[in-house]
Amino acid sequence: MFEERSLSGEMAAVRDAHAPDALVLDSGTDFETLDPARAEDLGLLVDALDPLAYPNEWLPEDTPELLRRFASTDFTVGMPGDGSVAWTRQTDPPVAFVKARVQGSPDDFVDFLLAEALVEIGTQLPEHFLGFFEDRYLELDAALPFDGGSVYQIATALYDAYVGLHTREVFAEWDDGFPRLFAAWQDAGERIEPRLDGLPSSMARDETDFADAAEFACAAVKHELELPAPFAALDTQAYRSHGAEYAVKWAEKTFE
Repeated sequence: MFEERSLSGEMAAVRDAHAPDALVLDSGTDFETLDPARAEDLGLLVDALDPLAYPNEWLPEDTPELLRRFASTDFTVGMPGDGSVAWTRQTDPPVAFVKARVQGSPDDFVDFLLAEALVEIGTQLPEHFLGFFEDRYLELDAALPFDGGSVYQIATALYDAYVGLHTREVFAEWDDGFPRLFAAWQDAGERIEPRLDGLPSSMARDETDFADAAEFACAAVKHELELPAPFAALDTQAYRSHGAEYAVKWAEKTFE
Protein backbone atom coordinates (compact mmCIF):
# COMPACT_ATOMS: atom_id res chain seq x y z
CA MET A 1 0.00 0.00 0.00
CA PHE A 2 2.74 2.45 1.00
CA GLU A 3 6.37 2.78 0.03
CA GLU A 4 8.81 5.35 1.36
CA ARG A 5 9.68 7.98 -1.24
CA SER A 6 13.32 8.90 -1.57
CA LEU A 7 14.04 12.63 -1.55
CA SER A 8 17.14 14.40 -2.77
CA GLY A 9 18.29 17.84 -3.88
CA GLU A 10 15.76 20.62 -3.44
CA MET A 11 13.11 18.27 -2.07
CA ALA A 12 15.36 16.97 0.67
CA ALA A 13 16.35 20.53 1.54
CA VAL A 14 12.71 21.64 1.81
CA ARG A 15 11.95 18.76 4.15
CA ASP A 16 15.01 19.56 6.25
CA ALA A 17 13.91 23.20 6.50
CA HIS A 18 10.22 22.74 7.26
CA ALA A 19 9.41 19.19 8.38
CA PRO A 20 12.69 17.40 9.12
CA ASP A 21 11.02 14.43 10.84
CA ALA A 22 8.31 13.90 8.21
CA LEU A 23 7.94 10.55 6.49
CA VAL A 24 7.06 10.76 2.78
CA LEU A 25 5.16 7.82 1.34
CA ASP A 26 4.04 6.86 -2.16
CA SER A 27 0.57 5.33 -2.11
CA GLY A 28 0.08 2.31 -4.34
CA THR A 29 -3.58 3.18 -4.85
CA ASP A 30 -5.53 6.41 -5.08
CA PHE A 31 -7.74 7.55 -2.21
CA GLU A 32 -9.76 10.41 -0.78
CA THR A 33 -10.14 8.92 2.69
CA LEU A 34 -8.28 5.81 3.78
CA ASP A 35 -10.56 3.12 5.16
CA PRO A 36 -9.77 2.19 8.80
CA ALA A 37 -7.90 -1.00 7.90
CA ARG A 38 -5.52 0.77 5.51
CA ALA A 39 -5.15 3.72 7.86
CA GLU A 40 -4.14 1.40 10.66
CA ASP A 41 -1.44 -0.03 8.38
CA LEU A 42 0.39 3.23 8.99
CA GLY A 43 0.99 2.03 12.52
CA LEU A 44 3.59 -0.36 11.11
CA LEU A 45 5.52 2.53 9.56
CA VAL A 46 5.42 5.18 12.29
CA ASP A 47 6.29 5.33 15.96
CA ALA A 48 2.84 6.29 17.25
CA LEU A 49 -0.73 7.19 16.25
CA ASP A 50 -2.62 10.09 17.81
CA PRO A 51 -6.06 10.30 16.13
CA LEU A 52 -7.83 13.66 16.03
CA ALA A 53 -11.28 14.04 17.55
CA TYR A 54 -13.63 17.03 17.60
CA PRO A 55 -16.93 17.66 19.42
CA ASN A 56 -19.99 16.48 17.53
CA GLU A 57 -21.66 19.73 18.58
CA TRP A 58 -19.53 21.60 16.05
CA LEU A 59 -21.26 19.85 13.14
CA PRO A 60 -24.51 20.92 11.43
CA GLU A 61 -27.26 18.33 11.06
CA ASP A 62 -26.65 17.77 7.33
CA THR A 63 -22.89 17.34 7.71
CA PRO A 64 -21.47 14.76 5.25
CA GLU A 65 -20.85 11.39 6.89
CA LEU A 66 -17.14 11.49 6.07
CA LEU A 67 -16.74 14.68 8.10
CA ARG A 68 -18.60 13.11 11.04
CA ARG A 69 -16.20 10.19 10.88
CA PHE A 70 -13.23 12.53 10.74
CA ALA A 71 -14.49 14.38 13.80
CA SER A 72 -15.02 11.16 15.73
CA THR A 73 -12.36 9.14 17.51
CA ASP A 74 -11.94 6.91 14.42
CA PHE A 75 -8.48 7.18 12.92
CA THR A 76 -9.28 8.93 9.63
CA VAL A 77 -6.60 9.96 7.14
CA GLY A 78 -7.33 12.01 4.06
CA MET A 79 -10.49 13.89 3.15
CA PRO A 80 -12.16 15.08 -0.07
CA GLY A 81 -10.42 18.24 -1.21
CA ASP A 82 -6.94 17.18 -0.10
CA GLY A 83 -5.76 16.84 -3.69
CA SER A 84 -2.99 14.66 -5.08
CA VAL A 85 -0.77 15.01 -2.03
CA ALA A 86 -2.12 14.76 1.50
CA TRP A 87 -0.51 14.91 4.92
CA THR A 88 -1.29 14.23 8.55
CA ARG A 89 0.13 14.97 11.98
CA GLN A 90 -1.98 12.20 13.51
CA THR A 91 1.15 10.09 13.29
CA ASP A 92 4.55 10.43 14.91
CA PRO A 93 6.42 11.35 12.80
CA PRO A 94 4.01 13.28 10.52
CA VAL A 95 3.40 11.72 7.11
CA ALA A 96 2.97 13.16 3.61
CA PHE A 97 1.26 10.91 1.04
CA VAL A 98 1.82 11.11 -2.71
CA LYS A 99 -1.28 9.53 -4.22
CA ALA A 100 -1.31 7.26 -7.24
CA ARG A 101 -3.30 9.84 -9.21
CA VAL A 102 -0.11 11.87 -9.78
CA GLN A 103 1.05 9.34 -12.35
CA GLY A 104 1.48 11.12 -15.67
CA SER A 105 1.87 14.57 -14.08
CA PRO A 106 5.10 16.50 -14.68
CA ASP A 107 7.74 15.63 -12.09
CA ASP A 108 8.37 19.27 -11.20
CA PHE A 109 4.67 19.86 -10.51
CA VAL A 110 4.44 16.76 -8.30
CA ASP A 111 7.52 17.90 -6.43
CA PHE A 112 5.93 21.32 -5.87
CA LEU A 113 2.78 19.71 -4.44
CA LEU A 114 4.90 17.60 -2.12
CA ALA A 115 7.05 20.56 -1.11
CA GLU A 116 3.87 22.51 -0.41
CA ALA A 117 2.68 19.71 1.89
CA LEU A 118 5.99 19.72 3.77
CA VAL A 119 5.77 23.48 4.23
CA GLU A 120 2.19 23.12 5.51
CA ILE A 121 3.29 20.47 8.01
CA GLY A 122 5.86 22.93 9.28
CA THR A 123 3.38 25.77 9.77
CA GLN A 124 1.69 23.90 12.63
CA LEU A 125 -1.68 25.10 11.29
CA PRO A 126 -4.56 22.61 11.66
CA GLU A 127 -4.55 19.84 9.07
CA HIS A 128 -8.25 20.30 8.33
CA PHE A 129 -10.74 23.14 8.27
CA LEU A 130 -12.65 21.73 11.24
CA GLY A 131 -9.68 22.45 13.48
CA PHE A 132 -9.65 25.99 12.03
CA PHE A 133 -13.35 26.87 12.28
CA GLU A 134 -14.09 24.81 15.40
CA ASP A 135 -17.58 25.71 16.65
CA ARG A 136 -17.75 28.58 14.13
CA TYR A 137 -18.43 25.94 11.50
CA LEU A 138 -22.07 26.13 12.64
CA GLU A 139 -22.03 29.87 11.98
CA LEU A 140 -20.53 29.34 8.55
CA ASP A 141 -23.20 26.77 7.75
CA ALA A 142 -25.91 29.22 8.85
CA ALA A 143 -24.44 31.98 6.67
CA LEU A 144 -24.28 29.89 3.48
CA PRO A 145 -27.51 29.11 1.57
CA PHE A 146 -26.30 25.68 0.44
CA ASP A 147 -26.53 22.02 1.41
CA GLY A 148 -24.05 20.27 3.65
CA GLY A 149 -21.88 19.03 0.80
CA SER A 150 -21.48 22.50 -0.70
CA VAL A 151 -20.79 24.02 2.73
CA TYR A 152 -18.06 21.42 3.20
CA GLN A 153 -16.55 22.34 -0.18
CA ILE A 154 -16.63 26.07 0.59
CA ALA A 155 -15.15 25.57 4.05
CA THR A 156 -12.34 23.55 2.48
CA ALA A 157 -11.74 26.37 0.01
CA LEU A 158 -11.76 29.07 2.68
CA TYR A 159 -9.22 27.21 4.73
CA ASP A 160 -7.10 26.59 1.63
CA ALA A 161 -6.96 30.37 1.11
CA TYR A 162 -6.02 30.92 4.76
CA VAL A 163 -3.19 28.42 4.54
CA GLY A 164 -2.07 29.96 1.26
CA LEU A 165 -1.71 33.33 2.96
CA HIS A 166 0.83 31.71 5.27
CA THR A 167 2.73 29.56 2.79
CA ARG A 168 3.08 31.72 -0.29
CA GLU A 169 5.73 33.90 1.30
CA VAL A 170 7.84 30.75 1.60
CA PHE A 171 7.26 29.87 -2.05
CA ALA A 172 8.18 33.38 -3.18
CA GLU A 173 11.54 33.06 -1.42
CA TRP A 174 12.42 29.87 -3.31
CA ASP A 175 13.80 31.92 -6.20
CA ASP A 176 17.17 31.99 -4.46
CA GLY A 177 17.57 28.52 -2.96
CA PHE A 178 15.14 26.27 -4.84
CA PRO A 179 14.87 27.55 -8.44
CA ARG A 180 13.24 24.39 -9.82
CA LEU A 181 10.44 24.44 -7.24
CA PHE A 182 10.08 28.20 -7.62
CA ALA A 183 9.60 27.79 -11.37
CA ALA A 184 7.00 25.06 -10.78
CA TRP A 185 5.10 27.35 -8.38
CA GLN A 186 5.14 30.16 -10.94
CA ASP A 187 4.16 27.86 -13.81
CA ALA A 188 1.19 26.48 -11.89
CA GLY A 189 -0.02 30.02 -11.23
CA GLU A 190 0.37 31.03 -14.86
CA ARG A 191 -1.66 28.02 -15.97
CA ILE A 192 -4.66 28.83 -13.78
CA GLU A 193 -4.62 32.61 -14.28
CA PRO A 194 -6.66 32.61 -17.56
CA ARG A 195 -9.36 30.46 -15.95
CA LEU A 196 -9.37 32.73 -12.91
CA ASP A 197 -9.87 35.79 -15.13
CA GLY A 198 -12.89 34.10 -16.71
CA LEU A 199 -14.46 33.06 -13.42
CA PRO A 200 -16.89 36.00 -12.99
CA SER A 201 -18.44 35.53 -16.42
CA SER A 202 -18.60 31.76 -15.91
CA MET A 203 -20.49 32.30 -12.63
CA ALA A 204 -22.79 34.86 -14.25
CA ARG A 205 -23.75 32.34 -16.93
CA ASP A 206 -24.35 29.66 -14.25
CA GLU A 207 -21.63 27.53 -15.80
CA THR A 208 -19.78 27.44 -12.48
CA ASP A 209 -21.59 27.22 -9.15
CA PHE A 210 -20.44 29.15 -6.11
CA ALA A 211 -18.78 26.23 -4.33
CA ASP A 212 -16.70 25.31 -7.39
CA ALA A 213 -15.79 28.97 -7.93
CA ALA A 214 -14.70 29.29 -4.29
CA GLU A 215 -12.55 26.19 -4.58
CA PHE A 216 -10.79 27.49 -7.67
CA ALA A 217 -10.37 31.09 -6.51
CA CYS A 218 -9.12 30.19 -3.05
CA ALA A 219 -6.57 27.76 -4.49
CA ALA A 220 -5.10 30.71 -6.38
CA VAL A 221 -4.20 32.56 -3.17
CA LYS A 222 -1.00 30.55 -2.75
CA HIS A 223 0.11 31.74 -6.20
CA GLU A 224 -0.38 35.45 -5.36
CA LEU A 225 -2.90 35.93 -8.17
CA GLU A 226 -5.52 38.67 -8.24
CA LEU A 227 -8.89 37.25 -7.22
CA PRO A 228 -12.29 38.39 -8.52
CA ALA A 229 -15.09 39.56 -6.23
CA PRO A 230 -16.30 38.38 -3.80
CA PHE A 231 -13.19 36.25 -3.21
CA ALA A 232 -10.73 39.17 -3.35
CA ALA A 233 -11.69 40.03 0.23
CA LEU A 234 -10.09 36.76 1.32
CA ASP A 235 -6.66 37.75 -0.04
CA THR A 236 -6.03 40.20 2.77
CA GLN A 237 -3.95 40.68 5.87
CA ALA A 238 -7.23 40.94 7.77
CA TYR A 239 -8.09 37.33 6.92
CA ARG A 240 -4.63 36.16 7.87
CA SER A 241 -4.90 37.99 11.19
CA HIS A 242 -8.49 37.13 12.17
CA GLY A 243 -8.92 33.70 10.61
CA ALA A 244 -12.20 31.86 11.09
CA GLU A 245 -14.04 34.86 12.50
CA TYR A 246 -13.23 36.83 9.35
CA ALA A 247 -14.25 33.95 7.07
CA VAL A 248 -17.67 33.70 8.73
CA LYS A 249 -18.24 37.45 8.44
CA TRP A 250 -17.20 37.28 4.77
CA ALA A 251 -19.80 34.57 4.16
CA GLU A 252 -22.47 36.56 6.01
CA LYS A 253 -21.79 39.72 4.01
CA THR A 254 -21.60 37.83 0.72
CA PHE A 255 -25.07 36.33 1.17
CA GLU A 256 -26.87 38.91 3.30
